[in-house]
Amino acid sequence: MKRILYGRSGKWIRRAALFVADLCCVWLSARAAMLLRFNGTVPPLQYSHTMARLPVIMLIYAAAGVLFGLYEVIWRYASGPEFFRLGSSCAVSSLITLVLEHALGWGISNPVLVMTALIMMILVAASRLAWRGLRDAFGGGSRRKARILIVGAGEGGAYAARICQQSRANLGVPVAFVDDDPLKRRMRVGGIPVCGAVADIPEIVAQKNIDEIIVAVPGTHGERLTEIIGLCKSTRCRTRMLSDPNDVEREGGATAFRELNTSDFLSRAEVALDTDMIRGYITGRVVLVTGGGGSIGSEICRQIMRFAPKKLLIFDIYENCAYELEYELRQRYGRDCPVEVLIGSIRDRKRLDEVFRAYRPTVVFHAAAHKHVPLMEISPGEAVKNNVFGTRNLLACAAAHGVERFVQLSTDKAVNPANVMGATKRVTEMLLQSCARATQMKCMAVRFGNVLGSHGSVIPLFEAQIRHGGPVTLTDPEVTRYFMTIPEAAQLVLQAGGLAQSGAIYVLDMGEPVKIIDLARKLIRFYGYEPGVDMEITVVGLRPGEKLYEELMMDKESAGVTRTAHDKIFVAPPIDFSEETFRRQLDALAAAVEGEDDGAIVAALKALVPTYNPNRDMLSAERREDDRPAASEQV
Repeated sequence: MKRILYGRSGKWIRRAALFVADLCCVWLSARAAMLLRFNGTVPPLQYSHTMARLPVIMLIYAAAGVLFGLYEVIWRYASGPEFFRLGSSCAVSSLITLVLEHALGWGISNPVLVMTALIMMILVAASRLAWRGLRDAFGGGSRRKARILIVGAGEGGAYAARICQQSRANLGVPVAFVDDDPLKRRMRVGGIPVCGAVADIPEIVAQKNIDEIIVAVPGTHGERLTEIIGLCKSTRCRTRMLSDPNDVEREGGATAFRELNTSDFLSRAEVALDTDMIRGYITGRVVLVTGGGGSIGSEICRQIMRFAPKKLLIFDIYENCAYELEYELRQRYGRDCPVEVLIGSIRDRKRLDEVFRAYRPTVVFHAAAHKHVPLMEISPGEAVKNNVFGTRNLLACAAAHGVERFVQLSTDKAVNPANVMGATKRVTEMLLQSCARATQMKCMAVRFGNVLGSHGSVIPLFEAQIRHGGPVTLTDPEVTRYFMTIPEAAQLVLQAGGLAQSGAIYVLDMGEPVKIIDLARKLIRFYGYEPGVDMEITVVGLRPGEKLYEELMMDKESAGVTRTAHDKIFVAPPIDFSEETFRRQLDALAAAVEGEDDGAIVAALKALVPTYNPNRDMLSAERREDDRPAASEQV
């Protein structure tokens, strides 16, 4: 029976049933309109005139229903637009009957014709809603729908409830709201009661037998969002966040809610972008992103696509991530979106020339770099080849092929560096400033701290350790770091690119530094454990090249820092250096790399970056420890 009703032939059976039901509603509406108009006593002549013309009236309403697509609507998921369509159909039908009454002299009272339309609309809407209610109550399948509590009874919460009620993806049934606004208590939003404040979540979950919680409070960040998520997680209910409405419209109701991620409880206020400034240098331009398949580079590519570039070139040595990003962007923007993946290395000057000659990019975002601090301590020559001389290749190639704007991603580890990676990034800042002085290309660097969830960041490491049952390893209880989310970093990089002060080192406002031990505790609780009880935190000591804390500016820079038009972006003043000495020291660095002498490479970096304080003793001690024979081999 179910196959008949919901198969291909069942569609026509349902439409025919609705058509007949609507004809019955017209007949009932006309009779009810006469009774209401004449206070229950209908004059015989009026009755006979109305009943004689009723088949024509029924035909008019039926035709209007077909023309307005009332039988194409899946009424189970109907909302405002569908009921507006119903009202329009009845209004047009009423207008036609009034015109015919005046033109043909039917002898039917005008109020009867108008009231017929109103009653018809009420009867049809009621019948559709009644059927939807009965179907949900008795015919919704054997599996019980999840009972949902929505946090936030504002626009976001109302939107979340509407998505649940309308979606065909069986998202669940909203049964209650919570909201801290006292004016909303004991009120209803879309028929769903507001049962209390956010603090009441555990109690309401128990009272209402809640299965899932949806957090729908757009604009809430930081400690407040952490508090809300903590209350939700304490109930052991599945907890999800309301997605961006634009993504829902593009990809369907199934994407309306997303799983929580670590950036939710470490996030900050949303970045306000000057989109006109960004659009001015990206829209209609060819944009190249080196390292475009990486965690930050890929997000820069996503943000660039929002501003309709003429072509986006994703340049990367690692094809898998670049391919996945291309596939994602084509899924989102269509197969014809102007994206092209180019495989190559910034070390290969010939390959760079091929790309720049073929595609003529006008904007370059340079995100390609070796950035894993301990690995670069072990392989300093590779760090220099890629970060220093790869960047020099790219700058020279960009300047030679008429690039207008070059934006390089730097790091807080370039400030008073204690490791090879940080020292190489400071050298790239100097390379960029040197290029800005010597060419017409607008060159700028953007310096920021750790990015949540990026490859090599501490968050994925902690998550993997928690999933494996612990312990969570910490280098030192006093370690602090600056953090921002990947989208925030990418957006601010694009914004800094629009400021276009050549030779500038832009420093992003990273907020207050975060103690890594506090981050570990939050993450452990996020996964439902208690630090020190269910999950241990073990201190293992600093790794080679690590510092207890990072800095965003050197002392000389801090004295002259200036604000930009954007309140989250500052300009560090350039530090003067001799171009001739700089070139000579670069030659010495190249010779050290050619000689494959790690000590000479570090010494050459130290000459280039006087604030570099290499911590090689720790690395040597580690190597000595690793070189010792195992206990069974000792004599």
